[in-house]
Amino acid sequence: MNPSSVVFLFDTTHHALWAEEVAVQNGIPADVVPAPPDRGQARCDLAVETFAECSADLGRALEREGVEFYWPDGVTRPEAPTG
Repeated sequence: MNPSSVVFLFDTTHHALWAEEVAVQNGIPADVVPAPPDRGQARCDLAVETFAECSADLGRALEREGVEFYWPDGVTRPEAPTG
């Protein structure tokens, strides 16, 4: 993994592939990659990697679409809009 990238982890292959679709639909650069060996509680062997500067956008898009995922370590989860 590149230090300027982050990896989103999932419990199912379905969610990982769905996340890739969401990224494409939202113009967010992302690739499906093998999950790192230290993936913690995530059960899927696939992950989605994106640039660090795109991680908050991807996370928001995944939440909006209902994709279940684990926020990457070191990425601040954006606040939900108020109003």
